[in-house]
Amino acid sequence: MQRFVKYLCVLCLSFYSVSLFGQNGLMRSNEAPSFTVRGSVVESDTRKPIPNVNIEVNGGAYTTTDFLGDFRIQARVGDELTIKHKDFETVVYIIKSDERIRVEVQPNREEEQYSKFKKTSRYSKTESFNALIDSAEAYLKKDAKKSIQFIADALVESSSTKENGEAYEVLGDIYMYWKQYDLAVSNFRISLQNRNANVVSLKLANAYKLNKNYQESLEVFNGINKNNLSNWQLTELYEGLGDVHLLTKTYQQAIDAYEAGLAVAQKHLITPKITDFNSKIAQAYKAKGELDKAESFFNKSMKLANTESKKRAVEEKLKVADFKGEINDFSDEIELRKEALNAINEIESESELSNESALTPQQQNYKIGNAYASQNDFGNAISYLEKSIEEADVKKDLIVQKDATRKLSEVYRDAGQFDKALIAYQNYVDLVDELVVLKEQELSQAARFSKDIVSKQNRISSLEGERELSESKYELSIEQSKRQKLIIYSLIGGVLLLLIAAFLMFKYIKEQRLANNLLALKSLRSQMNPHFIFNALNSVNSFIASNDERTANKYLTDFSLLMRAVLENSEEDFIPLGKEIELLKLYTKLEHFRFKDKFDYSIEVDENINLQDFVIPPMLLQPYIENAVWHGLRYKKSKGHLEISIVQIELNEIKIKISDDGIGREKSKALKTENQQKQNSKGMGNIKKRVSILNDMYKDKVDVFIDDFQDEEDTGTQVIVTLKKD
Repeated sequence: MQRFVKYLCVLCLSFYSVSLFGQNGLMRSNEAPSFTVRGSVVESDTRKPIPNVNIEVNGGAYTTTDFLGDFRIQARVGDELTIKHKDFETVVYIIKSDERIRVEVQPNREEEQYSKFKKTSRYSKTESFNALIDSAEAYLKKDAKKSIQFIADALVESSSTKENGEAYEVLGDIYMYWKQYDLAVSNFRISLQNRNANVVSLKLANAYKLNKNYQESLEVFNGINKNNLSNWQLTELYEGLGDVHLLTKTYQQAIDAYEAGLAVAQKHLITPKITDFNSKIAQAYKAKGELDKAESFFNKSMKLANTESKKRAVEEKLKVADFKGEINDFSDEIELRKEALNAINEIESESELSNESALTPQQQNYKIGNAYASQNDFGNAISYLEKSIEEADVKKDLIVQKDATRKLSEVYRDAGQFDKALIAYQNYVDLVDELVVLKEQELSQAARFSKDIVSKQNRISSLEGERELSESKYELSIEQSKRQKLIIYSLIGGVLLLLIAAFLMFKYIKEQRLANNLLALKSLRSQMNPHFIFNALNSVNSFIASNDERTANKYLTDFSLLMRAVLENSEEDFIPLGKEIELLKLYTKLEHFRFKDKFDYSIEVDENINLQDFVIPPMLLQPYIENAVWHGLRYKKSKGHLEISIVQIELNEIKIKISDDGIGREKSKALKTENQQKQNSKGMGNIKKRVSILNDMYKDKVDVFIDDFQDEEDTGTQVIVTLKKD
């Protein structure tokens, strides 16, 4: 979000700086400062305000009138104010001061404007229609709304069903480009009703395919008369048929269609299609599970692609790399992707690649890192994943950055670098949160775009309803009703998809956070157990060193019972309180066995407590008892006492006290070496992290409080652990 705000500020500053320049690009420093011009636009005869009028200053500022016909815009004295609208002639006004402007215009009703056009235009209706269609095609990839408006104007100028068919074909092309496939289907069908053309039938079949109406797509493809198609169109038909069969998992029929298209392409030397069909046959064989045949066709397609453009060659090489990865041939995959990377860098220098393209360095570095990880080559995997993350961050490619960061966490985990894995995983969670915000913004923008498109489509539908051709009017009114239903269903479906997407995203984030917490808990437990085992084995070693073999055997027997219980519970987040008490008794017995002359102990459990009703994280209390013995009671000059008590203070809450009258925390700290202080701090820190994570996952079940036990010379330490029942 901060990057977005920064980008917006830079954009605003750039816009402001442009407004300070004249037409020759020099700063107009000698001109007066800008001011806000207020004005309104109304009809001259009715004084009715005109909304959505385009207001533009020659310096670059732009705005529109609101529903009351009012506007505000930044300008200077001498600037030209251009006022444009489709319903009146353009007005140019020279700014003289910051006084309020009232612009009165004579509106041209559509009928009057159309009549005037017929009388005064230097072009015939056909020439005007063709010009509007050309304009619509020119704006097709730049501005959907403007392109659709040209189609609406062309339909007004249309004088035949043939021209109607052409206009609706271009309208279908517009919707296809902007991925509004349901609307594209509707308009291609209307085009065919006005003019039966094979090229439109092919477009309709492809629109059905992209809209996932596979049976309708097959029906249209199979209904086309192949004898009336050009060689290129015939290859497109077979390619479309193969694509639908591939999507419906009828792989052999897909292969048959692709091979038929390949035969046509080879016969008539249609080189690009030869490459495409070899590639698609390979994909079909791969999906079918015949990997040897798939590899053979992929090799052919890659060789053929090398004879075409550099970009096409790289695209095919990456398809083969994907295939190599799927069959676990990671060495070849890595080699192909590295070759592709070199070519991508050259392609990038010639033309900018969007983040959606597969031909981006960040995506390929991520896949190379992934392949190295699959080979357990963690060093190279980390290097390429970090490079991918860096490039994705520069290019604002959150999706690749997220995937690469998650993979980096997994690689660090597999390499045993758990701290770095945890940091990378937290970065991944942050990226997921950022991506959710971005996706919400994109969905909002898509909804607004869809609304504008539907509005334009409704405008065209209303214009078509006004046509005076009786037969066309009847047929198109039926089709209009169908389109309206499609629009309604599309909107309903869009809302449902938005809700489903939001729910799935929320669920996904929740699962990822849970996985992150589980990974952290596992890491912390794995750090605690070796420390505990090491101390216990040192005790056994001390008994053996003192030639007290019998005592060592007895201690080792009790220790093995404790270790078995600890290992059995090591994977659990919570265990019954009764089990934890048994562990504490056994552990405290072992410590007392070693330090009989240093302390006595007592363990008291409230008889009213139903131990099965409460659960506790395993090994939560043991480190506090260990600290009491090793850092408090062991250094006490006289014999100390360790007291463990468990009492129920409320129906759903118990309190566990671990008290010792040892030398206390301050004296213990003074006696420790720097390394011992570091180890103890790390151990206590691990416990705090465990408690924090468990409370986050299970809503404040555990609370720990540590304080001095008494005010005497040996202050001792008291730990109070509060457990809450579900």
